[in-house]
Amino acid sequence: MITLPEVETVQGTWAVRDVRLVVRRLLDAAGDPGLRPVLVAVDGRSGSGKSTIAGRIAALVPGSVVVHTDDVAWEESFFDWDALMAAHVLAPAREGAAVTYRPPAWDRLGRSGAIEVPAGSTLVLVEGVGAGRASLADHYDATVWVLSDEDERRRRGVERDVVLGRTPDEAADFWDRWQSEEYPFLADDRPWERATVVSCGTPGLTGLAPSDEDVVVLTSRT
Repeated sequence: MITLPEVETVQGTWAVRDVRLVVRRLLDAAGDPGLRPVLVAVDGRSGSGKSTIAGRIAALVPGSVVVHTDDVAWEESFFDWDALMAAHVLAPAREGAAVTYRPPAWDRLGRSGAIEVPAGSTLVLVEGVGAGRASLADHYDATVWVLSDEDERRRRGVERDVVLGRTPDEAADFWDRWQSEEYPFLADDRPWERATVVSCGTPGLTGLAPSDEDVVVLTSRT
């Protein structure tokens, strides 16, 4: 059984679906985008499995690009980065223009590279906590909300930060600090209510057993 925050209420029955059907639903939501890419937000709480699902979707659509909100938010506020994302990534991408963007902190702190969306991209997936927030919703054609068990999210998040070099105590402290901002932000914004598709990032806890070609989704949303 999946344990969720009290504020996060979703309706429907979990079911196994071929991931290609989910991709088709997302692309169909865009209608005919013309010469621009389809723009999809992949949102969910930290450690929910957003990057995994975004990667699986991208692998099925040639010309896809995944943009991570963590790159725009790097060395910025946890959640006060939406204006940067809108102006420098989503708006030009929606016009079909190439994106090569270095957020202010990248220049200030000497981070190399850039966030890039090549011209001619077919699908842009913006992945991260807050990707589908209300202030950015008009830029997207569709949104995926990835819902996962609370305890498993925490285990993943702490384990990920230990791999990145934090001690277990440091990773746990960072997780708690992040959650202290994530919870009120999401409770206020409620992006799951705008989702085109609600997917499960901890499918084993639903009692279902999807294959490598499947995802678990709420049938009321698909």
